[in-house]
Amino acid sequence: MNSDLWIEEKFEDFMGLRLKVEKTLFSGKSEFQSVDVVETKGHGKMLLNDGLIMVTEKDEFIYHDMITHVPLFVHPNPKRVLIIGGGDGGTAREVIRHKGVEECVMVEIDEMVVNACIEYIPQTSHKLNDSKVKLIIGDGVKYVEEVVASEEKFDVILVDSTDPIGPAQPLFGQEFYDNIFKALNDDGLVVSQGESPFYQSQMQTKLVGILNKAFPIVSLYNFNNMTYPGGLWSFTFGSKKFHPIRDFDETRVEASGLEFNYYNKEIHRGSFALPNFQLKKVSDFLKG
Repeated sequence: MNSDLWIEEKFEDFMGLRLKVEKTLFSGKSEFQSVDVVETKGHGKMLLNDGLIMVTEKDEFIYHDMITHVPLFVHPNPKRVLIIGGGDGGTAREVIRHKGVEECVMVEIDEMVVNACIEYIPQTSHKLNDSKVKLIIGDGVKYVEEVVASEEKFDVILVDSTDPIGPAQPLFGQEFYDNIFKALNDDGLVVSQGESPFYQSQMQTKLVGILNKAFPIVSLYNFNNMTYPGGLWSFTFGSKKFHPIRDFDETRVEASGLEFNYYNKEIHRGSFALPNFQLKKVSDFLKG
């Protein structure tokens, strides 16, 4: 194999991220996208969908800590959690660490992603066969519609999606979030991958605008990830009842007995402090 093999994720037409590849572990094309798993020199195993970096062993804990533990420590008693997407398994792994969670339903549209991660990235996927995890290969948008029709309810919904392209595009619309609202219990909340405040600020503003129309409490919080364009990324937060700061009982973090690589009570609070350039664009839609 060529010892100078590199992989480059290009963002639009003005920047890119290059990483040294030791070997390709898997390469396939599903009906939705191309799926690749490679072993890199500095970041361990890496999953790419359509050439875009989804997860690396080096920094996956940052994203998975923040999409999971922020909402699960805001809601006082999350028993049923729904994950839309999350094919690498890292979000489900973190969800079921919370002892009070009785069921974690995960709906991923692309079975190839799940199978590739189960075989090659067990660091994130090793809990997908846990008895608390109900894995469904299917369309998350349609699943939420079915939940609404059946009047089934969840306490927390996590939309662990890629960017709004390909199979993830319907996850960025008003109808989807209106149905998310209906699928939640009266004290339920939703957290979603919220894009980059530097490079996708229009989409980020659109997302909080959509949440503003559906939820009485809307917020946005940030995290830093080495392998996402720009480094600084966000999650959106929509809630029927609980405020992410005022209703955050930090004593539950210590009482849980859980250890984290990124998340802690100080980061929980601090992540909701937005830089001014970002706040100016979204402030009209934040409420509660």
